[in-house]
Amino acid sequence: MSKIAVVTDSTADLTPEELEAHGILVVPMNVHINGRTYRDGVDLSPEEFVKRLREAREKPHVTPPTVQQFVEVYSRASEVADELISIHVSRKLSPTLERAEQAALQVVGRCRVHLVDSRLTTAGLGLLAKAAAEAAQEGKSAEEIVRMLRGLIHHIYVVFFVEALDFLEEAGRINRSQTILGTMLSVKPILLLEDGEIEPLEKVRTRQRAIEKLAEFVAEFGYIEQIIILYNDCDPAEIEMLIELIRTDRPHVPIRVQRYGAALAARIGVDAVGVVVSEGLVENPWDWE
Repeated sequence: MSKIAVVTDSTADLTPEELEAHGILVVPMNVHINGRTYRDGVDLSPEEFVKRLREAREKPHVTPPTVQQFVEVYSRASEVADELISIHVSRKLSPTLERAEQAALQVVGRCRVHLVDSRLTTAGLGLLAKAAAEAAQEGKSAEEIVRMLRGLIHHIYVVFFVEALDFLEEAGRINRSQTILGTMLSVKPILLLEDGEIEPLEKVRTRQRAIEKLAEFVAEFGYIEQIIILYNDCDPAEIEMLIELIRTDRPHVPIRVQRYGAALAARIGVDAVGVVVSEGLVENPWDWE
């Protein structure tokens, strides 16, 4: 039986404890701020990013791992595994997967790399990486795991609202005129990650209404396996309010609260709030098409 290792990138926002528990390897994104480059999650934690951002002279930006960074991680993984499941941030959001594809060609003969476009980011990607690692520990083949992941992708949803429109402008998601108009009107766009792309869902005028809209989004689901609330640097009372609103309709669904990392914060700012909804797997995920 082949030994399988799981690789992802730092946009998955997995904690060191989660990485160790599941044996997942991470290739860090590169965050550029104040004229310096940091490896997301290695040289730069979410807390440190907030501090650096307050001192920043210009908006930070993120670049994907280099091909060499991928090769280094793949080479290290090939010492203990015959096959790799390498699952990454949506191809429509970042060229990370393209770098991974180039790196995979350089380790041919040492290990077989199965590349997966998650069509997700942040904790949604993290859920997939953990599911892949758990399946590998259960003895599933790489082909079975990839098949499972492709089914699970369609049952994980990411929605969030953004306060700072200038971050979306810097990331190329909106133009300058939209930023100016939105800021004048105090617009807070609610965005949905759909088919790997960030799409506008609705616009509201206050943070309280945005929190309510996130709860309403969750309430539309039938079965939910788990919910993750995402934040970076916001008022804790907002998170408590969101939890209370969700609990009104979902008193027993597990809710986890976690900080999103610098890679996402550089795109949407540090005061956004989001929700990840996972419907989980069907009874026998290995039968999915």
